[in-house]
Amino acid sequence: MNGYDQSIAEMLRSTIQDAQDLVRGEIALARSELREEIRRAGAGAAMLAAAAVAGAIAAVLLLTALAWVAPAAFGWPVWTGFAIVGGLVLIVAAVLGTVGMGRLNHRPYMPLTTETMKENVQWTKARRP
Repeated sequence: MNGYDQSIAEMLRSTIQDAQDLVRGEIALARSELREEIRRAGAGAAMLAAAAVAGAIAAVLLLTALAWVAPAAFGWPVWTGFAIVGGLVLIVAAVLGTVGMGRLNHRPYMPLTTETMKENVQWTKARRP
């Protein structure tokens, strides 16, 4: 009888050890995948940042070229071309800023989380004696 009890105890220990090993393995796999995803996201973010810088430089060069071409085409002084391009860029910036501020102020932040937190607080208050 004692041998039978011993083998059940060993089987339980072995099962628990296997479950622990399985959980440790899953955690290691998740860490590895997370590192890879972070590395991939970092590389993507770096490429997007480089594209944004290149786009900004290209925009400045194109706007400078437009500022030089416009007065030359109409025989105006050079400063008028820069004033016209600067004014257009200022108008675009004002419109984008106004629209952006409207979108930021329009919607509450994290509406689902806020709602569930309110529900949790109400539920907790209702459970108190």
